[in-house]
Amino acid sequence: MKITAFNRIHKNASAKMVEFAGYEMPIEYTGIRDEHMKVREGVGVFDVSHMGEFWVKGTKALGLLKKVSSNDPAILKPGQAQYSCFPNGKGGIVDDLLIYCFEPEKYMLVVNASNIEKDWNWVNSQNNIGAELENASDQISQLAIQGPKTVEVLQKLTDINLSEIKYYTFVTGKIAGVDNVIISATGYTGAGGFELYFYNNEAEKIWNAVFEAGVEFGIKPIGLAARDTLRLEMGFCLYGNDIDDTTSPIEAGLGWITKFNNGRQFIDREYLTMQKTEGVTRQLRGFSMLEKAIPRHGYELADAEGNIIGVVTSGTMSPVLNNGIGMGYINKEYSAFGTTVYVKIRNKAIPAEVVKLPFI
Repeated sequence: MKITAFNRIHKNASAKMVEFAGYEMPIEYTGIRDEHMKVREGVGVFDVSHMGEFWVKGTKALGLLKKVSSNDPAILKPGQAQYSCFPNGKGGIVDDLLIYCFEPEKYMLVVNASNIEKDWNWVNSQNNIGAELENASDQISQLAIQGPKTVEVLQKLTDINLSEIKYYTFVTGKIAGVDNVIISATGYTGAGGFELYFYNNEAEKIWNAVFEAGVEFGIKPIGLAARDTLRLEMGFCLYGNDIDDTTSPIEAGLGWITKFNNGRQFIDREYLTMQKTEGVTRQLRGFSMLEKAIPRHGYELADAEGNIIGVVTSGTMSPVLNNGIGMGYINKEYSAFGTTVYVKIRNKAIPAEVVKLPFI
């Protein structure tokens, strides 16, 4: 297993460690609910150094990104980030990712840890125009500092006015005495905050500074389990659960990152245009349990007569709502908000209501 630069710190903090995407990662420290609520109400820190980072540079960089990305990278100005996905040429999704624009000829792609090799091979296979590519995944560490108290904590460590960094924008500057840190107003929790990118050799220095600055706010390290419950309350897709090589961005409710403007040609444009205009047979929807029960990935969804109409892709007990919530693909005729569907849990059919995302 690979380890991140924070591995020793996690173990010293008595984290429960598991294998995730080929890395030994902390799943929890003090308990999922405790960690979840710390991020919703205060501030918590995630080690997300297992994520992948690719540089795309040169005069052909934008041309390659226009081809492989569902979103339109041409609208990005330096200092802006964009959520997108790689269509796979067969109507599905290779991965979802963030695109950071540093300069007109310099971009960074941030991809899921489980797909680093797959994504690297995919981007290279599509690069027939000569863009400069570099896989920097093993050199870069990343912390996500998330929650409503994040700005107050990090502002102690930098002269940059963090409140001026708008959502999905970023700056590169000094934080905790370390130069060239990417400070990005992004995250996977919906609780506000920043993601910091820096070289591995600065990892412990930044971690220690952040935790020292956060003492008065009761800052805590947060594991991957709470990261999952936080993202699910916001209705954010998880690759491998809610989206994969068999799901299209239109089915997944990601039409907003699938841009057909300016006649831009990109992989699967024709197929996705057809889905957008003619509709799809199933849609990813959120649902809230109407009785005490927890939906899980892979559970079947049924109608009142017991006919299978879909499948659960993600599910949990929401710590904020204290209720079972989930997402799943549902046949179009049952996907209207307010529709009652049934989650098959063991031998029971538990009712749930199709609801609009996010859950909170």
